[in-house]
Formats: sequence, structure tokens, C-alpha cells
Amino acid sequence: MDELDLAPVVDECFRCGARAPMRFRGLCDACRAHLRQTVRRDAREVLVEEYTPKMNVTPNAVALKDD
Repeated sequence: MDELDLAPVVDECFRCGARAPMRFRGLCDACRAHLRQTVRRDAREVLVEEYTPKMNVTPNAVALKDD
């Protein structure tokens, strides 16, 4: 089986077009750092009302029968 070579290869950045060494095609380090600074969002907790199922079905008469 052949080994996978993950050495950086000089390629063009998708965003700015600069040629830079990268392991996978995509963004250069400068573009990646710029996006992390400008588009970053902090995690926050979202409060959601607790789920309560609707009762669309009436109970079965056999289930309600008292013995």
C-alpha cells in the first residue's frame, strides 16, 4: 500500500490568489487568520421552551376501563 504524502505543496489561495505552501487546497495562512478575526462568533446559550407533546388522540376505552 502506498503511503500518504501530506507535505505542503505551493498552491494558489482560493480567496486572494497568492501562492503559498499548503497541505490541502484552500486558503492561505493570512486569509485564514483574517477570517478568524473578522467572522468569529462566541458561543452562547440559547434558551428553548421545554417540549410538551400534544394530546391529539383520545384515550382508548379499554385502557380506561376500571376492573
